[in-house]
Amino acid sequence: MSQYADPIVRTSAGAVRGVRDDFGEFYRAIPYAAAPIGARRFTSPAPHPGWSGVRDGTRPSPTAPQPVRDFGRLDMAPYFGPGWVRGEEYLTVDVRTPAADGGSRPVMVFVHGGGFVTGSNRAALYDGSAFARDGIVLVTVNYRLGVPGFLDLKGAPANRGMLDVLAALGWVRATIAAFGGDPDNVTIFGQSAGATLVGALLATPEANGLFRRAIIQSGSGTGAFTPEQAQRVTSTVAAALGVEPTAEAFAAIPDERFLEILPALAGLDLRTSTATDPLAGLSPFSLVLPVQPADGLAAGPARDVDLLIGTNTEEGHLYLVPQGDLESSTEADVLAIAARVHADPTAAITAHRAAEPNATPGRLRSAVLGEALFGAGTARMAQAHAQISGGRTHVYSFGYRSTALNGQLGAAHTVELPFVFDIADKPWLHGDTGLLGPDPAPAGLATRTHTAWVTFAGTGNPGWSAYDPHRPAAHVLGS
Repeated sequence: MSQYADPIVRTSAGAVRGVRDDFGEFYRAIPYAAAPIGARRFTSPAPHPGWSGVRDGTRPSPTAPQPVRDFGRLDMAPYFGPGWVRGEEYLTVDVRTPAADGGSRPVMVFVHGGGFVTGSNRAALYDGSAFARDGIVLVTVNYRLGVPGFLDLKGAPANRGMLDVLAALGWVRATIAAFGGDPDNVTIFGQSAGATLVGALLATPEANGLFRRAIIQSGSGTGAFTPEQAQRVTSTVAAALGVEPTAEAFAAIPDERFLEILPALAGLDLRTSTATDPLAGLSPFSLVLPVQPADGLAAGPARDVDLLIGTNTEEGHLYLVPQGDLESSTEADVLAIAARVHADPTAAITAHRAAEPNATPGRLRSAVLGEALFGAGTARMAQAHAQISGGRTHVYSFGYRSTALNGQLGAAHTVELPFVFDIADKPWLHGDTGLLGPDPAPAGLATRTHTAWVTFAGTGNPGWSAYDPHRPAAHVLGS
């Protein structure tokens, strides 16, 4: 039982009760849109009708329908959270605030990753206590995933998961002052698929005025599918379900069935005459856009938005080390992944070999994968933003090597998250199969990383020089 009296905040939709603790106040499962049930799974998010009385905001939200993800020997439960927790009303936000007291604090809105098919704001990694401790109002967002969120269907708006995030930002704009936040000082940040969504919002006209700053952690400014690629996925899904590829036909199909047919999409070849597969076969879902976000920034709020963007130095290790594929990789495996993601695979491999002459096939495979998934699209986004925003771009490279899995995991995809959220000392992140491995996190790295994010949210400067597109360099976090 809490030693504090439960706080209540009144919003335009109704009152919500939270909990008060040593870090401030916590309000959970607040709906920002109507429940996406039945045919509404394939429409734009609708306004929530509101509620009478006081809503219980002390318990976590249901989550979007999603499959179980297995990462071999690595415990990724802190990243993926509890999986599918059933319930209709999952288009919700959690709010962590120092106090719902009429203050005007910087607001940070976090969009989770998970390959556009998994994840939720219930994941343990997204504990916002340190942000509230340091004067930030943190909002974490759930959005539609998989078929309801991202499958391109006739009769349905595209990129419905991104439309959900836009709706959540609209909720923040209208409501966050009641929770002690400044609606004119909002930073949206995301990781992996969430970071790719953030990048797309920078190029989205409807996002104008909804945020002042953005942080892209291991996302891609070139991670969207072309319409042709999206239709290949749609045709495969419709065939697996035995229905026409329309929103009307899909509306009657239960969510369980959408998850059952996901194995039929595994490894789907999305290469076309004009495009390689931006997700390297790791996910059959992404944004569907006529041009990549990095090439369309002028259409959205990007030029007026401060941007912090970066990647980890061994992103590809997450997809090879836990499965035992780093050591077993062959030259043929390197060529196969290069052919999937490059128009000229031989030239790509040659460039990676030149950068790391003594690399094993496994390290080359990881480098090709990491560059294709995150590195190249991040560099293109940083360049594009720097050229239109006038010194508002800051770039980082996160290099701390996790000692998980016999010291092999390294600076893999997701490893920066415990440092951003300043929870790198949590026991459940350690041990040989924990994300950070058996060794303690280096003293001060979490403080430095987290402080950079907080400072950026407050001022637009994380503590190092702006990126120069003519002399590109990244600020290194971790060795």
